[in-house]
Amino acid sequence: MDDIINNTEKLSEYLKKMIIDTLRLEDIAVQDIETDAPLFREGLGLDSIDALELVVAIEKIFHVIIEDEDVGRTAFASVRALATFIQQEKQES
Repeated sequence: MDDIINNTEKLSEYLKKMIIDTLRLEDIAVQDIETDAPLFREGLGLDSIDALELVVAIEKIFHVIIEDEDVGRTAFASVRALATFIQQEKQES
């Protein structure tokens, strides 16, 4: 897993697949998710329940904690923001 976490491009692709699998987004493919597009509202159109499911999945897979709503809002701004958040948290641990 470290080789994925240390490579932003691989991590972004992994996160896209994880989002699709976790939220069971059957009509969306990895290539349909733009790395810099918002995940909520105008981007993928995810909602607060989706956010909770993703928080649980990310904490379980990557062993990082999304402490509160403010941290979550920043981390879930886009796939790139989420990858950056995970990389920073793993460097600090």
